[in-house]
Amino acid sequence: MVIRRSTPRASETVAAPGSSLPAGVVSALLAGTHGDPFSVLGPHREGTGLRIRAALPGAYYAEVEPAGGGPTTPLTETSPGFFEALLAEPIDYRLVVHWAGAVQRTVDPYGLPALLSSDDLHWFAEGRHRDLAQRIGAVPCRHAGHEGVAFAVWAPNARAVSVVGDFNGWNPARHPMRRRWEAGVWELFIPGLAPGATYKFAITGPSGERLPWKADPLARRTETPPRTASVVAPPPRFAWTDGEWMAARAERDDSRRPMAIYEVHLGSWLRSHEGHEGSWAEAADRLIPYLQHLGFTHVELMPIAEYPFGGSWGYQPLSLFAPTARLGDPADLARFVDRCHAAGIGVILDWVPAHFPGDEHGLARFDGTALYEHEDPREGYHPDWNTMIYNLGRREVRGFLMASALWWIRTFHLDGLRVDAVASMLYRDYSRQPGEWIPNVHGGRENLEAVSFLRELNDLVDAEGNGAVVIAEESTAWPGVTAPTDEGGLGFHFKWNMGWMHDTLRYFGRDPIHRHHHPNDLTFGLVYAHSEHYVLPISHDEVVHGKGSLIARMPGDDWQRFANLRLFLGWMWAHPGKKLLFMGCEFGAEAEWNADAPFPWPAEDAVLPRGVMRLIGDLNRVYRDTPALHRRDREPDGFRWIIADDRDNQVFAFFRSDGTDEVLVIANMTPVPRLGYRVGVPRPGLWRELVNSDAAIYGGSGLGNGGGVEADPEPSHGEACSLSLTLPPLGILILAPEGRG
Repeated sequence: MVIRRSTPRASETVAAPGSSLPAGVVSALLAGTHGDPFSVLGPHREGTGLRIRAALPGAYYAEVEPAGGGPTTPLTETSPGFFEALLAEPIDYRLVVHWAGAVQRTVDPYGLPALLSSDDLHWFAEGRHRDLAQRIGAVPCRHAGHEGVAFAVWAPNARAVSVVGDFNGWNPARHPMRRRWEAGVWELFIPGLAPGATYKFAITGPSGERLPWKADPLARRTETPPRTASVVAPPPRFAWTDGEWMAARAERDDSRRPMAIYEVHLGSWLRSHEGHEGSWAEAADRLIPYLQHLGFTHVELMPIAEYPFGGSWGYQPLSLFAPTARLGDPADLARFVDRCHAAGIGVILDWVPAHFPGDEHGLARFDGTALYEHEDPREGYHPDWNTMIYNLGRREVRGFLMASALWWIRTFHLDGLRVDAVASMLYRDYSRQPGEWIPNVHGGRENLEAVSFLRELNDLVDAEGNGAVVIAEESTAWPGVTAPTDEGGLGFHFKWNMGWMHDTLRYFGRDPIHRHHHPNDLTFGLVYAHSEHYVLPISHDEVVHGKGSLIARMPGDDWQRFANLRLFLGWMWAHPGKKLLFMGCEFGAEAEWNADAPFPWPAEDAVLPRGVMRLIGDLNRVYRDTPALHRRDREPDGFRWIIADDRDNQVFAFFRSDGTDEVLVIANMTPVPRLGYRVGVPRPGLWRELVNSDAAIYGGSGLGNGGGVEADPEPSHGEACSLSLTLPPLGILILAPEGRG
């Protein structure tokens, strides 16, 4: 478009010889370091006239045009890139800026009113603003009658903050921000800007130092790493089709329902041999049918909040509101979750509120001070992971993390969050030597601020999460992790049972000839199995860092290793507690997991791995369809030993009950078949085999009890009747009375 340059009448403009401002003010504006740009830029009454100033470095000409159209008034370039004029009388106007090769008409951002309400600022400062991503960050909206993007960022100790991006040549002088003193938030509305623009914040520190440009902590979208800019995201307006799922979720009690979780690192599960990491669309097309085929009720995604270092697998995130751009845009994630729900699969997300990496574009010393982290490294630095620890005693930081949790649950309809590294949050001396940590106000090692945060988080999800669950990765004996907060607990819905995992893997890793010395590895977990709502986890942590794969832990030749693996999985599925299995363990992947390698699918004719996959599918089916195996996980009456002391044969047997029906589980932990092994049962009739891990269809020897066994009237183990069973080698049986289970 060709813009006509008109010459204004003398009555409309008062010529100004040079700038009306001190040279230092202009220099600060052009350097992007002026802390109060709205006091200088934009329109200001001057006598009966209107002084207009604009910092437009790179422009070669600028004019003022009446908002309704009409003759333009030139702005005088009083310093390179700095323009101003004095109009004879106030008018509504817009700027006409001539750049090399383009002319831009724009509303003057510095003539618009403040963005954030006093309520927004108050609740932000209190740490209780639950819709931060709709107010802070980069929010496309209509403001003062104009479409554009509202930017806001918390940097209370900064001297100056500017928005820089592809829309202003990454020049801090173009869009300096207004400080809202009430909450230490800086804000600016940029008219005409639309989703898709890339941006960062240029911050001047408290001593006047120029900081590395920072990505937006509240960004809802990012560039694909290794690029580090934030991206203006459109409002989340996905057309969901899962209303029935969400309504049912709000009413159900997950502690009494089956939960078999498949943990997956999508980047490697989908990775091609050419190195392509896949996408949400590919995950929907490939992963969902796989989960349905194997019968898993949930998928747990390793962290997908954007993270700079791929080798962290997502556990060092910097953008706690933005799904990683590696897999697509946020709408693609929503579509994946919607399709999971349509397939009857819940989606759980690994979420990391414990720590963050120190990348210079991230949260570390965000405004030149320890803002998100503690100042003292004895509180603010994590030696294990070379990361920063969130200052959970600061209200704004707590509010930031609370809002993140709700954002994922509400925006993406997630069915749960698995909170990473809870133990590291609870203890001030976690992984520290004496003198390397600071006691709490009572002189103890407990992190009281973290305890308070976790309780508030779990109460918040209970109140506003529409039935979503929160799961703790907590590896210590902290009491009441899943107890309600009003009873002194932390309020989680579930806790990973790390003790069970370590003990059970240690037992199965032993040669069967030595197992009779270590029955406590299997029985001790039942001492505390009902003290919390547990998930039994075989996670990624157990198949990395030199630990070897799950199948590699099993002793013996190939047949024995796979028999042991099937026995282990059967034991896990029959044991009280929800189930979690990391990808690859469902078929006995031989190699330790490698996030940078394609998923090691077994060959179609690989009998033993394919047999394990078939067993997993049948275990999940029986687990889902048998209330005795899941309904009373937390209740002691839901489990009772029948044989726990047969050291010589290393046979274990127990009953699972839902209060009405019982199933019998009996396991032979040696490669020696046990023929005619008698075990007591409470009722006569036929007891059917629901599962036999040694069945030929799973790659086993096929030894078992056919369609079932009739109970004899011979009492045994304190029961009125008994079964004479064939116990297969390294095998587990699950049996139920005919017509039950």
